[in-house]
Amino acid sequence: MSTESSTKSGFTAEERAAMRQRAAELRAQQRKGKSSEEKAAIDRQDLVDAIAGMDDSDRAIAEGIDDIVTEVAPQLASKTWYGFPAYTRGGKVVLFFKPAAKFKDRYATLGFETSALLDDGQMWPTSYAILSLTDADKERIAELVRRAAG
Repeated sequence: MSTESSTKSGFTAEERAAMRQRAAELRAQQRKGKSSEEKAAIDRQDLVDAIAGMDDSDRAIAEGIDDIVTEVAPQLASKTWYGFPAYTRGGKVVLFFKPAAKFKDRYATLGFETSALLDDGQMWPTSYAILSLTDADKERIAELVRRAAG
């Protein structure tokens, strides 16, 4: 945690902003009177808007990941999660993309949550650092997404 932007609470300004985003997402889930199709469309638009708001390098990676997920795992639903683009199955986050700029990191992260079906013995990776997307990276991500989605 960066001591420069920490406060007495121990959270950085970026972490507090992510928590506010998550609280807003939870409030938005309470959209009353909406059909499941309308909610899905709103969630999808939230994800598209989150990607559009990223800086150029993060946006390029996020768009590439979104293209992969929508192609190889169309059964996953789109939404935002702590302001990150995320993809879910049965309401549970399977994978997410954390842009580098979000917390001023040197790399973006592709992460998989516990509902991802990536188990491989007693130990396996659950997140990957990404600086850019090559064709080989896209193929590897596609395979991970296929496995994670089930």
